[in-house]
Amino acid sequence: MGGTSTRALAIATQKLNLWYGTFQALFDIDLNIGQGIITSMIGPSGCGKSTFLRSVNRINERLGYVRITGSVDVMGEDIYQQGVELVQVRKQVGMVFQRPNPLPISIRDNVLFSHRLHTSDKCSKARLDEIVEDALQQVLLWDVVKDKLQHKATSLSLEQQQKLCIARLLPVKPAVLLMDEPCSALDPKGTEAVEELIWELRGKYSILIVTHNMAQARRASDECVFMLMGKVIEHTDTGDMFVTPRNQETADYIEGRYG
Repeated sequence: MGGTSTRALAIATQKLNLWYGTFQALFDIDLNIGQGIITSMIGPSGCGKSTFLRSVNRINERLGYVRITGSVDVMGEDIYQQGVELVQVRKQVGMVFQRPNPLPISIRDNVLFSHRLHTSDKCSKARLDEIVEDALQQVLLWDVVKDKLQHKATSLSLEQQQKLCIARLLPVKPAVLLMDEPCSALDPKGTEAVEELIWELRGKYSILIVTHNMAQARRASDECVFMLMGKVIEHTDTGDMFVTPRNQETADYIEGRYG
Protein backbone atom coordinates (compact mmCIF):
# COMPACT_ATOMS: atom_id res chain seq x y z
CA MET A 1 0.00 0.00 0.00
CA GLY A 2 3.06 2.26 0.17
CA GLY A 3 4.35 4.62 2.85
CA THR A 4 6.31 3.86 6.05
CA SER A 5 8.27 1.05 4.40
CA THR A 6 11.40 1.44 6.57
CA ARG A 7 10.04 3.58 9.38
CA ALA A 8 9.16 2.37 12.90
CA LEU A 9 5.39 2.18 13.29
CA ALA A 10 3.15 4.18 15.60
CA ILE A 11 -0.06 2.44 14.49
CA ALA A 12 -0.44 -0.86 12.65
CA THR A 13 -3.81 -2.42 11.87
CA GLN A 14 -4.43 -5.86 10.43
CA LYS A 15 -7.74 -6.98 8.93
CA LEU A 16 -9.60 -4.32 10.94
CA ASN A 17 -13.34 -4.61 10.36
CA LEU A 18 -16.02 -2.60 12.16
CA TRP A 19 -19.81 -2.81 12.14
CA TYR A 20 -22.38 -0.36 13.50
CA GLY A 21 -25.18 -2.87 14.08
CA THR A 22 -25.55 -4.59 10.70
CA PHE A 23 -23.81 -1.80 8.74
CA GLN A 24 -20.16 -2.49 7.98
CA ALA A 25 -18.13 0.74 8.13
CA LEU A 26 -14.55 -0.62 7.82
CA PHE A 27 -13.39 -3.47 5.59
CA ASP A 28 -10.11 -5.35 6.21
CA ILE A 29 -8.04 -2.27 6.97
CA ASP A 30 -4.32 -3.06 6.81
CA LEU A 31 -2.56 0.20 7.56
CA ASN A 32 0.90 1.13 8.84
CA ILE A 33 1.26 4.65 10.24
CA GLY A 34 4.87 5.75 10.77
CA GLN A 35 6.34 7.17 13.96
CA GLY A 36 7.29 10.83 14.23
CA ILE A 37 5.54 12.01 11.06
CA ILE A 38 2.21 13.53 10.10
CA THR A 39 -0.13 11.26 8.18
CA SER A 40 -3.30 12.74 6.72
CA MET A 41 -6.43 10.76 5.91
CA ILE A 42 -8.68 11.98 3.10
CA GLY A 43 -11.82 10.71 1.40
CA PRO A 44 -15.51 11.59 0.97
CA SER A 45 -17.85 12.01 3.95
CA GLY A 46 -18.93 8.68 5.39
CA CYS A 47 -15.97 6.72 4.01
CA GLY A 48 -14.74 5.57 7.44
CA LYS A 49 -12.01 8.10 8.26
CA SER A 50 -13.38 9.20 11.64
CA THR A 51 -14.47 5.63 12.44
CA PHE A 52 -10.88 4.50 11.89
CA LEU A 53 -9.56 7.29 14.11
CA ARG A 54 -12.00 6.41 16.88
CA SER A 55 -10.97 2.76 16.67
CA VAL A 56 -7.38 3.73 17.47
CA ASN A 57 -8.30 5.05 20.92
CA ARG A 58 -11.27 2.76 21.47
CA ILE A 59 -13.96 5.43 21.56
CA ASN A 60 -16.23 3.40 19.26
CA GLU A 61 -16.70 0.56 21.68
CA ARG A 62 -18.64 2.79 24.07
CA LEU A 63 -21.53 2.26 21.65
CA GLY A 64 -23.12 -1.07 22.52
CA TYR A 65 -23.98 -1.90 18.91
CA VAL A 66 -20.39 -1.67 17.59
CA ARG A 67 -18.52 -4.87 16.73
CA ILE A 68 -14.82 -4.94 15.85
CA THR A 69 -12.57 -7.69 14.50
CA GLY A 70 -8.88 -7.64 13.59
CA SER A 71 -6.05 -5.96 15.47
CA VAL A 72 -4.90 -2.41 16.20
CA ASP A 73 -1.31 -2.09 17.44
CA VAL A 74 -0.19 1.20 18.98
CA MET A 75 3.56 1.42 19.54
CA GLY A 76 3.74 -2.35 19.18
CA GLU A 77 0.92 -3.33 21.55
CA ASP A 78 -2.49 -4.62 20.46
CA ILE A 79 -4.86 -2.24 22.23
CA TYR A 80 -7.84 -4.60 21.82
CA GLN A 81 -6.11 -7.51 23.53
CA GLN A 82 -7.76 -8.79 26.69
CA GLY A 83 -6.42 -7.14 29.80
CA VAL A 84 -5.39 -3.86 28.12
CA GLU A 85 -6.63 -1.00 30.29
CA LEU A 86 -8.59 1.70 28.54
CA VAL A 87 -7.00 4.38 30.71
CA GLN A 88 -3.54 3.35 29.44
CA VAL A 89 -4.74 3.47 25.82
CA ARG A 90 -6.09 7.00 26.32
CA LYS A 91 -2.82 8.05 27.93
CA GLN A 92 -0.84 6.77 24.94
CA VAL A 93 -3.27 8.08 22.30
CA GLY A 94 -4.55 11.66 22.55
CA MET A 95 -7.59 12.80 20.53
CA VAL A 96 -8.47 16.27 19.23
CA PHE A 97 -12.00 16.79 17.92
CA GLN A 98 -13.52 18.94 15.17
CA ARG A 99 -14.81 21.56 17.54
CA PRO A 100 -12.61 22.70 20.43
CA ASN A 101 -13.95 21.29 23.72
CA PRO A 102 -12.13 23.09 26.54
CA LEU A 103 -13.54 22.45 30.01
CA PRO A 104 -15.38 25.41 31.59
CA ILE A 105 -12.56 25.90 34.11
CA SER A 106 -9.37 27.96 34.09
CA ILE A 107 -6.75 27.71 31.35
CA ARG A 108 -4.28 26.33 33.91
CA ASP A 109 -6.69 23.65 35.17
CA ASN A 110 -7.47 22.62 31.59
CA VAL A 111 -3.79 21.97 30.92
CA LEU A 112 -3.45 19.97 34.14
CA PHE A 113 -6.67 17.98 33.67
CA SER A 114 -5.24 14.86 32.01
CA HIS A 115 -2.11 15.01 34.19
CA ARG A 116 -4.27 14.88 37.34
CA LEU A 117 -6.43 12.15 35.83
CA HIS A 118 -3.51 9.87 34.99
CA THR A 119 -1.01 10.66 37.77
CA SER A 120 -1.43 9.67 41.39
CA ASP A 121 1.77 11.45 42.48
CA LYS A 122 1.35 14.73 44.30
CA CYS A 123 3.39 17.41 42.53
CA SER A 124 4.59 20.66 44.03
CA LYS A 125 3.08 23.90 42.75
CA ALA A 126 6.44 24.71 41.13
CA ARG A 127 6.39 21.38 39.25
CA LEU A 128 2.77 21.94 38.14
CA ASP A 129 3.73 25.42 36.94
CA GLU A 130 6.52 23.85 34.87
CA ILE A 131 4.12 21.32 33.35
CA VAL A 132 1.66 24.08 32.39
CA GLU A 133 4.35 26.28 30.87
CA ASP A 134 5.92 23.41 28.93
CA ALA A 135 2.59 22.29 27.41
CA LEU A 136 1.57 25.84 26.49
CA GLN A 137 5.04 26.54 25.01
CA GLN A 138 4.70 23.43 22.82
CA VAL A 139 1.38 24.65 21.39
CA LEU A 140 2.71 28.20 20.86
CA LEU A 141 0.23 29.64 23.36
CA TRP A 142 2.37 30.52 26.38
CA ASP A 143 3.18 34.11 25.42
CA VAL A 144 -0.52 34.82 24.77
CA VAL A 145 -1.95 33.37 28.00
CA LYS A 146 0.85 33.42 30.61
CA ASP A 147 -0.71 36.42 32.40
CA LYS A 148 -4.25 35.03 32.39
CA LEU A 149 -3.87 31.38 33.41
CA GLN A 150 -6.74 31.73 35.88
CA HIS A 151 -9.13 33.02 33.21
CA LYS A 152 -11.84 30.69 31.94
CA ALA A 153 -10.62 28.64 28.96
CA THR A 154 -13.89 29.38 27.17
CA SER A 155 -12.90 33.07 26.97
CA LEU A 156 -10.20 32.22 24.40
CA SER A 157 -10.71 32.48 20.63
CA LEU A 158 -11.63 29.24 18.82
CA GLU A 159 -8.09 28.89 17.47
CA GLN A 160 -6.64 29.36 20.97
CA GLN A 161 -9.17 26.92 22.41
CA GLN A 162 -8.12 24.26 19.89
CA LYS A 163 -4.46 24.82 20.76
CA LEU A 164 -5.37 24.51 24.45
CA CYS A 165 -7.17 21.21 23.76
CA ILE A 166 -3.94 19.93 22.21
CA ALA A 167 -1.91 21.28 25.17
CA ARG A 168 -4.22 19.40 27.55
CA LEU A 169 -3.05 16.09 26.03
CA LEU A 170 0.69 16.71 26.28
CA PRO A 171 1.52 16.47 30.03
CA VAL A 172 0.84 12.69 30.01
CA LYS A 173 3.29 12.30 27.10
CA PRO A 174 1.13 10.51 24.52
CA ALA A 175 2.95 8.75 21.68
CA VAL A 176 0.18 9.38 19.16
CA LEU A 177 -2.06 12.39 18.50
CA LEU A 178 -5.27 11.76 16.56
CA MET A 179 -6.92 14.86 15.06
CA ASP A 180 -10.40 14.68 13.59
CA GLU A 181 -10.71 17.72 11.30
CA PRO A 182 -9.10 19.98 13.90
CA CYS A 183 -9.48 23.11 11.76
CA SER A 184 -13.06 22.69 10.52
CA ALA A 185 -14.46 25.22 13.02
CA LEU A 186 -11.69 27.78 12.38
CA ASP A 187 -11.34 30.69 9.98
CA PRO A 188 -8.41 30.73 7.47
CA LYS A 189 -6.11 32.59 9.88
CA GLY A 190 -6.89 30.17 12.72
CA THR A 191 -6.45 27.22 10.35
CA GLU A 192 -3.01 28.48 9.36
CA ALA A 193 -2.02 28.88 13.01
CA VAL A 194 -3.13 25.36 13.95
CA GLU A 195 -1.43 23.86 10.87
CA GLU A 196 1.79 25.63 11.90
CA LEU A 197 1.42 24.13 15.37
CA ILE A 198 0.84 20.62 14.00
CA TRP A 199 4.04 20.96 11.98
CA GLU A 200 5.89 22.14 15.12
CA LEU A 201 4.74 18.99 16.99
CA ARG A 202 5.93 16.70 14.19
CA GLY A 203 8.80 14.48 15.34
CA LYS A 204 7.89 14.69 19.03
CA TYR A 205 4.60 12.93 18.32
CA SER A 206 3.16 10.66 15.65
CA ILE A 207 0.17 12.54 14.24
CA LEU A 208 -2.79 11.17 12.27
CA ILE A 209 -5.08 13.88 10.97
CA VAL A 210 -8.44 13.44 9.23
CA THR A 211 -9.23 16.33 6.92
CA HIS A 212 -11.74 17.23 4.23
CA ASN A 213 -9.42 19.99 3.12
CA MET A 214 -7.25 18.64 0.34
CA ALA A 215 -4.97 21.69 0.34
CA GLN A 216 -4.42 21.14 4.06
CA ALA A 217 -3.53 17.46 3.54
CA ARG A 218 -1.05 18.51 0.89
CA ARG A 219 0.49 21.29 3.00
CA ALA A 220 0.55 19.65 6.39
CA SER A 221 1.41 15.95 6.06
CA ASP A 222 4.28 13.65 5.12
CA GLU A 223 2.11 10.74 4.05
CA CYS A 224 -1.48 10.50 2.93
CA VAL A 225 -4.12 7.77 3.12
CA PHE A 226 -7.10 7.83 0.75
CA MET A 227 -10.21 5.98 1.93
CA LEU A 228 -13.36 5.15 0.01
CA MET A 229 -16.43 3.24 1.22
CA GLY A 230 -14.69 1.83 4.28
CA LYS A 231 -11.56 0.66 2.44
CA VAL A 232 -8.02 2.00 2.11
CA ILE A 233 -7.50 2.68 -1.59
CA GLU A 234 -4.04 4.22 -1.45
CA HIS A 235 -1.36 5.12 1.11
CA THR A 236 1.79 6.85 -0.04
CA ASP A 237 3.94 9.97 0.32
CA THR A 238 1.68 13.02 0.21
CA GLY A 239 3.57 14.60 -2.69
CA ASP A 240 3.29 11.42 -4.75
CA MET A 241 -0.41 11.01 -4.05
CA PHE A 242 -1.29 14.49 -5.25
CA VAL A 243 1.03 14.48 -8.27
CA THR A 244 1.00 10.85 -9.44
CA PRO A 245 -1.80 8.89 -7.72
CA ARG A 246 -1.63 5.17 -8.49
CA ASN A 247 -5.38 4.52 -8.46
CA GLN A 248 -8.06 5.99 -10.69
CA GLU A 249 -10.39 6.47 -7.70
CA THR A 250 -7.70 8.55 -5.95
CA ALA A 251 -7.19 10.70 -9.05
CA ASP A 252 -10.97 11.18 -9.41
CA TYR A 253 -11.31 12.29 -5.81
CA ILE A 254 -8.32 14.64 -5.87
CA GLU A 255 -9.60 16.22 -9.09
CA GLY A 256 -13.01 16.77 -7.53
CA ARG A 257 -15.03 14.32 -9.61
CA TYR A 258 -16.90 13.08 -6.53
CA GLY A 259 -17.05 13.44 -2.76
